[in-house]
Amino acid sequence: MAEADAAVLSVCTTCRAAGDSAEPRAGARLLAALVAEADRAPVPGLAIEGAECLSVCKRPCTVAIASAGRWTYVYGDFDALAAPDESARTILAGLRRYLETPDGLVPWRERPEAFRKGVVARIPPLTPAPNRTPDP
Repeated sequence: MAEADAAVLSVCTTCRAAGDSAEPRAGARLLAALVAEADRAPVPGLAIEGAECLSVCKRPCTVAIASAGRWTYVYGDFDALAAPDESARTILAGLRRYLETPDGLVPWRERPEAFRKGVVARIPPLTPAPNRTPDP
């Protein structure tokens, strides 16, 4: 996989689910589940890292996926209390589809339900479109 095909999954490690007072926080538990699942079933081209805060505190647990030339997505509402392993499998399955696309746009019906319901933001690629000129 070329470097341009690589992606970074950022996992909010400070996310705390409602009523959760346990340490580590739910976001940190989701990160651990994602790393363990990726070790078990690797996703070529995907780097997983913690982020201190993604500022989506009302939608824990939250992740963001970014890749050069692709749309960036922020997803929330993952269950890292009762089902962190299930959430990790769902996230990685969705990211496999994301990495198969040239632009990050996975058809709506091909996205995991958690991605369809949990999308917080979709951010355009930083690379300029071929028919667009930069502002002066």
